[in-house]
Amino acid sequence: MEEFRELVKKIGSGPHTGKSLSRSEAALAMKKMLLAEATPAQIGAFLIAHRIRRPTGAEMAGMLDSWAEFGPSLQPISDVAPRVFGIPYDGRSRTVPLGLVTGLMLAAMEIPVIFHGGDRMPTKYGLPLVDFWQHWGINWGSLDLTEVQRVFAATNLAFVYTPRHFPLAQSLVQYREEIGKRPPIATLELLWTPYKAASHLIFGYVHPPTEKTALAALEMRGTSLATTTVKGLEGSCDLPHDRTVIVGTGKESNLRRILLHHQDYEVSNLNPPLTDNVFTDIDQLLQGQTNDLLESAVWNGGFYLWHCGVVSDLAAGMAKAQELLASGRVLQQLQLIIAKVAG
Repeated sequence: MEEFRELVKKIGSGPHTGKSLSRSEAALAMKKMLLAEATPAQIGAFLIAHRIRRPTGAEMAGMLDSWAEFGPSLQPISDVAPRVFGIPYDGRSRTVPLGLVTGLMLAAMEIPVIFHGGDRMPTKYGLPLVDFWQHWGINWGSLDLTEVQRVFAATNLAFVYTPRHFPLAQSLVQYREEIGKRPPIATLELLWTPYKAASHLIFGYVHPPTEKTALAALEMRGTSLATTTVKGLEGSCDLPHDRTVIVGTGKESNLRRILLHHQDYEVSNLNPPLTDNVFTDIDQLLQGQTNDLLESAVWNGGFYLWHCGVVSDLAAGMAKAQELLASGRVLQQLQLIIAKVAG
């Protein structure tokens, strides 16, 4: 407890005497929080102090080191590096999340995809990905990590459910409600890759400093593959309609920007609003029906099909996305996952 108290004092002493932690100190702090070797008061103080002053790249790298040490890791299933989607755990409250539809498209084209997350989470309590899986009758929490690996190998898609597969991280969720703010762990969740080998991380963000800190942390950790950053809807990886799409790809030292304008691809400027009919609308979309979500699903799916090298340009990607939905290939991929999860 005394060792952790010194770490809290270091970052929480105010603008004049406070100091950043080194990477190793940040790793130690996260380890002690995960293993409950710090008291609840100390953990709360650390998280709110870090929230106020915001972590550095080195601090984020250190915290990721501990998540990599204590968290679960899936094994490679092919020579193709999986796309790991870093999507905010506190969900969506204004716009429809289409990340799983995109993931199903990629998996259908033999691009391995990994998602991770938990249940509705403070302080936002938005709609999380797990609610869609449960709507489809898929209970990832019923599987141990070996069984998740089996489904991953059979379907090219996996979901790491943190309450079951990373309970140490889940134990820190309560502090979100108690401090009333999203702590730096919310950024950590975007950058975590529960995979043993090289992977291609794709994460969304809202504030530009988040992107800068995240890329610095990933480069310090020696991430071998390029990272993709998306200034997406509500911090997700979904492309916006109402503004220029800003994508970064590469590493902090050589980041390349991709700017996309919806009007160049005859896409409307309307983001799909979240309604009480969201599950019905998604189901209709997967059944090949035309509804208000189709345009956004094609816009998102087309980009990622292009970005992952399935097609040569965005226009071809959008055409491919529409074909995958209309032909039932995306629905077949979901049905395969349902069958494999059931055993």
